[in-house]
Amino acid sequence: MTNSLPPHGQRRTTPTPAQPPAPPGRRDAFFDNAKYLAIVLVGVGHAWGQILDDNRSMETLYRVLYTFHMPAFIIISGYFSRSFDLSPKRVKRLITGVVVPYLVFEVAYSLHMRYGDDAPDHAISLLDPSYLLWFLCALFVWRLTTPIWRTVRWPLPVALAIAALASMTPTVDNDLNMQRVLQFLPCFVLGLLLRPEHFALVRRRAVRILSVPVVAVAVAVGWWTVPLMDTGWFYRNAAAQNTGAPWWTGPVLTLALFGCSLVLTACFLAWVPGRRTWFTALGAGTVYGYLLHGFLVKQGSFSGWFDGPAWRGPLGEIAMTVLGAAAITLLCTEPVRRVLRFVVEPRMEWAFRRGPADGARDHRERKGTQATEVRETRDAGGSSGVGEKVGV
Repeated sequence: MTNSLPPHGQRRTTPTPAQPPAPPGRRDAFFDNAKYLAIVLVGVGHAWGQILDDNRSMETLYRVLYTFHMPAFIIISGYFSRSFDLSPKRVKRLITGVVVPYLVFEVAYSLHMRYGDDAPDHAISLLDPSYLLWFLCALFVWRLTTPIWRTVRWPLPVALAIAALASMTPTVDNDLNMQRVLQFLPCFVLGLLLRPEHFALVRRRAVRILSVPVVAVAVAVGWWTVPLMDTGWFYRNAAAQNTGAPWWTGPVLTLALFGCSLVLTACFLAWVPGRRTWFTALGAGTVYGYLLHGFLVKQGSFSGWFDGPAWRGPLGEIAMTVLGAAAITLLCTEPVRRVLRFVVEPRMEWAFRRGPADGARDHRERKGTQATEVRETRDAGGSSGVGEKVGV
């Protein structure tokens, strides 16, 4: 972009976004970076959860992390669910990308708990998700309701009202972990409402600088809340009455946590690089890291790996952090994805009907893909490296 000089000689500049949007057909490096860094924080949070043991410093960092790491991931999931409708193509993708992995890993986690924890009576229940599989249940429900949120006039206030009501309704039981589904719902709805220009706002240099004191304040507040507030509030998986608190604290803390999550998510996104890095490609494999790292955490808990004194103290805590980040990074790599794609991202063409328009649509999509590859190759000066297509 060029600058123009007005008649009086003063230079006028036009602000430019921090990073131009990705070309059609090419994955956006910023979102892949954000997804990878968010899933690393999920793994680190689960690692920290094994060594809290009344350590106030670790508990403080744990609370700050749990305030925003899943909300950030959910907001991004909502952003990439904006185009979801109930068309056959979208429904097929929902089944193969969410329902089938849930069924497979629910059975796998149940068997792992039955034999790895020597609990032969542990039942396999498809309605009571094991450990971290609640997110797949939630994503299924959220995406099915996407047309509703894109139709109502005030989607975010309505979602916040539902979350607040759930937080003071102890009769909402554990079927599909509905407390989390409802209490995290505003984060997903917010993602549906966001546009690229909103992400550009938080990626400005001023926001990046401001995020440093904001996070420092969050750490101070987290330290202050340790003796005053139960950590379970940050999981959003129970009503206020279930924690022994009065009913009115549910809506208050639900709204407060949503506001804090939004602020800290903005701080997190402000520091996500927009260029391609060594970990950008790993952003396409975050679902693998998420689904698989739970086996490591659970096996470590079953086997007593985290009980030793070596994990206590600053060096042990740093080592646990590095170990958690490294493990989930390895699980996002291409070799792991290649081996387990048949259960995490199955195609399952045999399971679905093909309508009369499917052949014509496939032909148009192939032509569009070929045209995109030719255009990207031309724009890159003849390079044969074609970027990945944008996907959820």
